[in-house]
Amino acid sequence: MLPKKNVMLGLVFAVVPLFHASSTVMAADAPTPATVAAPAPTPAPAMDPAKMRERGQILALSCSGCHGTDGKSSSIIPSIYGKTTGYIESALLDFKSGARVSTVMGRHAKGYTPEEIHLIAEYFGNLSKKKN
Repeated sequence: MLPKKNVMLGLVFAVVPLFHASSTVMAADAPTPATVAAPAPTPAPAMDPAKMRERGQILALSCSGCHGTDGKSSSIIPSIYGKTTGYIESALLDFKSGARVSTVMGRHAKGYTPEEIHLIAEYFGNLSKKKN
């Protein structure tokens, strides 16, 4: 009579190839990264003009601490009230790139995307056109 230990080993060796064979088949059927197509990116929806103005106003809040509310500075900091949208946008982009030298504005401008800079410039550029 064979010891129980050998019988158990015989069963293990008989069963292991079955699991191995089935896992190989499953791995062969699995799609590879090259065969799986990436989903197409969805385009960003166009933002409503009212939402854009609101976003510009929210972004411009960080400017009011130095340049004054509505861009009307009451200190040595330059006032941006009455400046055109193009002037403000150009100045911010120059600060961001380093083309315009500053102590603080370069650091502030680097925190915004070009789209956000445009929204800020639109907000301040349009303030002087409103009746205050």
